[in-house]
Parts: sequence; C-alpha cells; structure tokens
Amino acid sequence: MKTHSLVRMAVLALLWGSGFLWIKVALNGGLGPVQITVIRCALGAGVLTVLALIARQRFPRGRRIWGHLVVAAFFCNAVPFALFAIGEQTVDSGVAGVLNATTPLWSLLIGVGMGTERGIRPVRVAGLTLGFAGTLLIFAPWQEAGLASWGALALLLAAVSYAVAFAYMGRKLVDSGTGPVAVSAAQLLTATGLSAVALPAGGLSWTGITPTALAAVAVLGVFGTGVTFYLNYRIIAEEGATSAATVGYLLPVVSVALGAIVLDEGLSARVLAGMAVVLLGVGLTRLKRPAPTDRIRPPVDGTGPTPAPRAAEPRSARLPSGLRG
Repeated sequence: MKTHSLVRMAVLALLWGSGFLWIKVALNGGLGPVQITVIRCALGAGVLTVLALIARQRFPRGRRIWGHLVVAAFFCNAVPFALFAIGEQTVDSGVAGVLNATTPLWSLLIGVGMGTERGIRPVRVAGLTLGFAGTLLIFAPWQEAGLASWGALALLLAAVSYAVAFAYMGRKLVDSGTGPVAVSAAQLLTATGLSAVALPAGGLSWTGITPTALAAVAVLGVFGTGVTFYLNYRIIAEEGATSAATVGYLLPVVSVALGAIVLDEGLSARVLAGMAVVLLGVGLTRLKRPAPTDRIRPPVDGTGPTPAPRAAEPRSARLPSGLRG
C-alpha cells in the first residue's frame, strides 16, 4: 500500500475519530441536531468551495450529475449527520462507537448487491469481521446502557446510510469527470440545502447557545466535515467504497489513544487487545493480490520470445489526474 494512502487514511481516522466529541460538546452547549447538521454542512461546503476555486475546478454541470449529488448528499450527509446528533442525545459513546463501526460490514453487503464490490476474497471478509470484533472488545457495549433504544436505532440507521452513500458515490460520482474538490463542495452545498429544509421541524431558536458549542461545531464543520469529505472521496476513487468505510474501524483506536495521551485515561488489557485486533483486521482488508508477473510465451512465428499481454490498468490509473495520488 502506498505511503500517501496510509497517511490519508490516518488523517481521516484522526479527524473523524474526534467527531463524536465535537457533536457531544455542541449538543451540551444548546445546539439541536438539525442546527448542527446545517452548520457543519455549510462550513464544510465553504472550505471545499474555496479549495475548488484555488484548484480552478469548475462545479459540476448538467441535470443528471446534480441529481446524483442530491441522492449522495441525502444519504451521506443530511441523514447520517442528523441521526448521529439525535442518537448521541441518549446513547453512551461506547454504544455509538460500536454501531458506527458496522458501516464497513453494511458497505460490503450493499456493494456486493449493487455490483460495485466484486471478487471479494476470504482474507478481506476475515479482516472486516476482525475489525468489528476488535471494536466490540474496545467498547464492551454490554457494560453500558442504551444498546436497545431509539437512539441506538438512529445510530445504526446512520451507519447503513453511510454505507449506501459510499457505494452510490463510488458508482455514480467518482468517474463523473469533475474535479474531486468541486464535486465534494457541490455535494455539501446540496446537503446544506436539504438540511435547512428541516430547520422548522428541528427548532429555529438560537437562544442559550454557548460560545463553546459554536466553537465545537466550527471545528466539526471545517475539519470533521470539509477536510474529511475530500479525503473520503479520494479513498473511494482509488480503493473503493468498502475500503473507505473500513476507516470507521480506526475511529475507536484513535479516540482511545487520544484519551490516553491527552486525558491520561487508563488502558485495560481488554482495550489494548481490542486495539490490536482492530489494527490486524484493517491490515487484512488492505492486503492486495500480488501483481501477476509477465510470462514468456512461445512465439507464433518462431522468431523469438513474446511477452504475455499486460494486465488491465488499475482503476485509479484510469481516473482523472485530480483523483489520483
């Protein structure tokens, strides 16, 4: 696996891993779930729009691609963002982490059903299963409250929504011919509009909101939405939807590690074992088939050896230059 891909995955996991914290702080500071969703989508769209202008990437054109963007924004942004905020009002962080970690498994099932995931190897399925088992070890949801509740159902539906979106984006938007930053900005702008429609139902009052809540949602929007959304698009483009969803297994590792380093929280043997199992599982999902070696075939005309035809180009090599490396 290329070094830049590992770095991109690590940064994405770090930024996403802190997302639950910012959502909780924003909720405690007086912001409602729909308000958080609208603000984070708007700020993320603003960041990506500026980056698209700097990169001189034009926004998508055409009714068809904007139709795809509406579907992607609904399932990848508007719905899961709101559901995560709703779920965290009543569900403990451990349960939230486990339910969020089901995304790679849903992504695999949905990808197979949609035909975007083919040739699934047993080692990859084993890696996905190990990653989820490690998440269970880290959070031990059986020790916490809220596993059977409406909040837990909201979080589970958010994970399914992410999986649907990843598969859809990989099939309909990655090869659209538009630069990845511009596509990301357009999708978050669409998500902002979809979320704003729900504001009257989610509460229009902005009184009693603390500066801490505004700061938290600002970090969530700029870094936890804008930057991560671009990185996620790159991973989907180069490695597929299930690989992008696998980043979710690293989130509990990041959150636990940050707690130990920043907050001096203890690490039990169970948690350390869970972290090791997660990393092993993610490692298995990243294994690639060995590249086929060129074989020498007997010449047809007897003049000399003829190399076998080259294997088809990897998918990433056929992408626009803005989506590669």
